[in-house]
Amino acid sequence: MAPFFRRLLGVCLVALLSLLVSMVTLAVTYSKAHAQEIPRAALKHRADLTRAAHAVWGLDAPIAAFAAQIHQESGWNPQAVSRVGALGMAQFMPATALWWCEANGLTATDCQPTNPAWAMRALVGYDRWLFDRVRGPSEFDRLWAAMRAYNGGLGHWQQEAATVRPALDRQAVDSACGKARRHPSFCPENLGYPRRILTLLQPRYLAWGRGVSA
Repeated sequence: MAPFFRRLLGVCLVALLSLLVSMVTLAVTYSKAHAQEIPRAALKHRADLTRAAHAVWGLDAPIAAFAAQIHQESGWNPQAVSRVGALGMAQFMPATALWWCEANGLTATDCQPTNPAWAMRALVGYDRWLFDRVRGPSEFDRLWAAMRAYNGGLGHWQQEAATVRPALDRQAVDSACGKARRHPSFCPENLGYPRRILTLLQPRYLAWGRGVSA
């Protein structure tokens, strides 16, 4: 090989190696920055959330969405208590927790909203229960509506849904907010709940498992 071509090959190899190093460095930097957006407390619950989601939703469970929901509800704090009395990582109201436990054959002793394992199983299970009771043109729309029900109460959402039948899609239900039991002043929080989870927080957890997209 002529000296010129050897030098050219050497320059190309050096340039390629430099590019690869830059790409790896960028990926590592992005990964570290991305991980910093996830609370450290969340990391120890990843495996348990994954098992709970797979048990209820199957291997294709939208784990990133559930992780984002816990992030929104409590910041992964098992001892979280809201100003209205919701408890634990999944922020179940005591009455809702009691109803859920009775519906699933759990004793009062086993009904433990502040237990992380219970909270994660209850969250993915209640999400599934709600998801199965709404309709919509896509998984995203149905999960959006289910999360609104989780936040606002199924009875409230059902009354809204009744005003827009038979077009029971996300846009129609959202537009009915404030026309049911609760005052319209609750709408910004209730509409913002799934938006923050599925749009802002879910991308942080995509490394944990599948998400849902519009």
